[in-house]
Amino acid sequence: MEFQLTDEQKQLREEVRKFADEEIRPVATEYDVEESYPHEIMDKAADMGLLAPHVPVEYGGIGYSSLENAILTEELFAADPGIGLCISSAGFGAEALMEFGTEEQKERVLPEVTAGDAVMGSAISEPQAGSDVTSVATRAEKDGDEWVINGSKMWITNGTVADYFVVVCETDPEIDDRYSGYSQILVEGDRDGLTRDKITGKLGIRASDTAELRFDDVRVPEENLIGQRGMGFLQLMQFFDETRTAVAAQGVGIARGAAERALEYAEEREQFDRPISDFQAIKHKLAEMHTNTEAARWLTYRSAWAVDNEAGDLTALASMAKEFASRTAVEVADEAVQVHGGAGFVNDHDVERLYRDAKITQIYEGTTEIQKNIVARELLDEGM
Repeated sequence: MEFQLTDEQKQLREEVRKFADEEIRPVATEYDVEESYPHEIMDKAADMGLLAPHVPVEYGGIGYSSLENAILTEELFAADPGIGLCISSAGFGAEALMEFGTEEQKERVLPEVTAGDAVMGSAISEPQAGSDVTSVATRAEKDGDEWVINGSKMWITNGTVADYFVVVCETDPEIDDRYSGYSQILVEGDRDGLTRDKITGKLGIRASDTAELRFDDVRVPEENLIGQRGMGFLQLMQFFDETRTAVAAQGVGIARGAAERALEYAEEREQFDRPISDFQAIKHKLAEMHTNTEAARWLTYRSAWAVDNEAGDLTALASMAKEFASRTAVEVADEAVQVHGGAGFVNDHDVERLYRDAKITQIYEGTTEIQKNIVARELLDEGM
């Protein structure tokens, strides 16, 4: 079994770490406090090829594997999860186009995203539909050669900045099958009838844009349908293993960032005329934080390998990685604040922000409880 990254993967890690240290960390608190989207950093990220790098080369991407995306994501989130999410989410929904979209859809949208000229969003969740995607009520009806969309979406990443949305709609309500009758439709952000309201006051990831979308007779041409009509839910399920692995990498990055900052602070902070790192209680905290982070990293890498190799145990591994890495992020960030003491309770130190940012990894792309259900279902060989 190989535990060594390739030279190219090591170089990727170092280049992204350098970018994160120089461009993201110095301004992370500013964007967090202002809850503002980092347009200038996004331009620099585009120049680095960091926007939707999993997109194939023929559409302007780099064609990174899931493992390489995990390496990249860890580095971004170790610097700052809010800005890290802005960069890593620029191509939200691109997977649907890559797998099911027409050639015209791919050529029109994907090169704009990889070049930094456009941002995508994936519009799934609704006020009453979170973990249960089959409760989606946004409706798309055919009217001649157009789709007419009505409904609302909630908690949409990139909601007010996206130029394109991949929207999950109910298109065939008469179908009794719970998992059929839904479709994914590409909606341009400037369509008449689409309104977007930014959500503020979030606990964490405040630099990342989040919004509520409302569709009031939004019309798009019938060729904006992605893939086969009525297969949207099943299309969506194909990508959760990949996206949950990506969230696991986010958790690893947050945990590593918190653990490194705690170690640095413990070596500098003195009490009773000695660094607090001399005290066994602090030593044990640091040891556990770094050990759990390393364990989460390798479970995440194992899941990423399974994605890249289409392994049979992929679904269980992705949910295991997502659940464990997100829990590790929360626990390590908590301990990092504890190591900092009172200093960790204010935003003079990054651990305060990392502590707030960590929680979302246990919620989006499927809650912790959903991940445990999936793992148990796979163990017991139960159906959906």
